[in-house]
Amino acid sequence: MREITYREAVREAMREEMRRDSAVFQLGEDIGVFGGSYKVTLGLVDEFGTERILDTPLAEAGIAGAAVGSALVGMRPVAEIMYIDFSTLASDMIINTAAKMRFMSGGTIKLPIVIRTQEGGGVSAGPQHSQCLEMMFAHVPGLIVVLPATPYDAKGLLKSAIREDNPVIFIEHKGMYASKGPVPEEEYLIPLGKADMKREGKDITVVALSRSVLFAMEAAERLAREGIEIEIIDPMTIKPLDRECIIQSVKKTGRLLIVHEACKMYGFGAEVAALVADEAIDYLDAPIKRIGALDVPIPFGMRLENFVLPNAGDIVEAARQLMA
Repeated sequence: MREITYREAVREAMREEMRRDSAVFQLGEDIGVFGGSYKVTLGLVDEFGTERILDTPLAEAGIAGAAVGSALVGMRPVAEIMYIDFSTLASDMIINTAAKMRFMSGGTIKLPIVIRTQEGGGVSAGPQHSQCLEMMFAHVPGLIVVLPATPYDAKGLLKSAIREDNPVIFIEHKGMYASKGPVPEEEYLIPLGKADMKREGKDITVVALSRSVLFAMEAAERLAREGIEIEIIDPMTIKPLDRECIIQSVKKTGRLLIVHEACKMYGFGAEVAALVADEAIDYLDAPIKRIGALDVPIPFGMRLENFVLPNAGDIVEAARQLMA
């Protein structure tokens, strides 16, 4: 199977969906000739023109508002918010309007909106361009929240997101755009709301999110040489969450480690820990462990950034402690 980058997989998904459905269009800052801040949309304007690849002003609230308005009249907008940090400027339109209109209309209104954005550290982008804010959106009823970890997942999930009739927050990771992986040339979809077992194991369930999945895979190879076999669950969609997949894995392994790049306090790991405590606590042979970023703004300097953010070594150490 061919291998392409994460960036190319996202672009391919959008190109295929725009060819399939003339109602699909994109809007965002510098997504046209410039190709986006991370070159994800590069070349699309040459095929689809400026009416379907819309360069917008630097106005995130306006981008989200235009997406809502166009969706209400039958379009399927894919709106890019350059950094998830800037989504706070569009939060009123996303949280108070897009997430609630279908409910408030008794299901008579569809909101087929995809908000594409990226998050995370690792590239010295500084505290205002490196946050992981997925739980801000996951807390809001009416929004679907997706975080793909591989090129294969990114393409299949984005195609499903574009066809979804409810608003989807589609969160990529800036540190993975150049990473490569196998992606078939034939069309495929990955259903929203289903987790993926990235690696089977018998000793510890590791629930990892976004780029942390790659760190977990690296840690798994190191731990296997020590005789520790971790099972890696990638939720892919955190709202709705595939609860059953996580519970069944914990029942098998008896141990749980959750890894994400967002701050540990009030992060995704807290929700998964609560889920397992509610539904599978009798199956645990050790306390639940969580790994996340330190509770500080993300530093600009690479050394400090690496100190603040989780990595494969942190997963290895936590796994050893769980097996002790």
